[in-house]
Amino acid sequence: MIRLWWISGILLLSCMDSTETRLQRFLIQSNEMVVKQNVEQAERFLKEALKLDSCFADAWNNLGTLYFNQRKYQEALEYYDHAVQCRPDFLQGYFNRANTAYELKEHYRALKDLETIIKNYPDTSTVFFLQGLVFTHLRKFDDALGSFKKAHELDDNNSEILVNLGTVHYYKRNYDSARYYLDRSLQLNANEANAFNALAMVELELENYEKAHELLSKALALHPEDPYFMNNRGYLFLRTQQMEKALTDINLSITLDPYNGWAYRNKGLYYLMSKKYEDAIRLLQRAEAIDPFIEKVYFFLGEAHHKNGNKTEACAHYTKALERKEISLEDYDIKCK
Repeated sequence: MIRLWWISGILLLSCMDSTETRLQRFLIQSNEMVVKQNVEQAERFLKEALKLDSCFADAWNNLGTLYFNQRKYQEALEYYDHAVQCRPDFLQGYFNRANTAYELKEHYRALKDLETIIKNYPDTSTVFFLQGLVFTHLRKFDDALGSFKKAHELDDNNSEILVNLGTVHYYKRNYDSARYYLDRSLQLNANEANAFNALAMVELELENYEKAHELLSKALALHPEDPYFMNNRGYLFLRTQQMEKALTDINLSITLDPYNGWAYRNKGLYYLMSKKYEDAIRLLQRAEAIDPFIEKVYFFLGEAHHKNGNKTEACAHYTKALERKEISLEDYDIKCK
């Protein structure tokens, strides 16, 4: 997201650099510091550029990216705001701001910026890809499929797009369609670890546990320290009652990525299965706070509160699980009527 800028043919007047030349030099110096992983110096050069021109959109944009890469999303968003305010046609700034809004779960704000880009450049695959991710987190799965299919039309050799098409079908519980797209992804790229991971989750939901373990092993062979793959293997171990193996994988996943809400959900499930209901509630609430999209988080919260003797809280969460079709109406009536 940080662009390198190169200078050619700069005219020097009276032996002094023009303002534009100095601005571009600060950008180059900042990018050199990024390559050297010297974030403080990179930021200093960008702020020096802004002293020369307080509405220099490229500097605001690159400041946003420095903060985005540090997971300081709110600050990044403010810098991207400056970038597009200073240059209303700065489409890279709109894309970066949309990506940041997505991380902050400001999904409709992200969609608005993406629509601005699509109006001007309707043939950009990455924009439709991000739009698909936003729709997925809004649980607008049919819209997500439409966006990912458009991205695939524009970039039909991208295996990651096919992985996301398969993943959305997984969320819709269309497991045959999920397999179709995930298999196509592997045809394009036999080392697409995310496809193995997603296929494993399909097989897990179908209770084909041995096949799921085989697929997760392939994913982890390609990326041994991926926190999501590790966490999913932990979930598989939970489903097969291998509790200590599950806890080891889930804890390692959290160590590798403390922001992985799915791992907190699975650790909450571990405590739920271990009959430690207050610990389960605490971990599941943490998962919900990180990302309320997470599958079955409301169902497991309902179960934990139910087992802990709090029917009111349990049924509030069961209601949300029912809206997501994670609990049947019959089971809901038994628990809450």
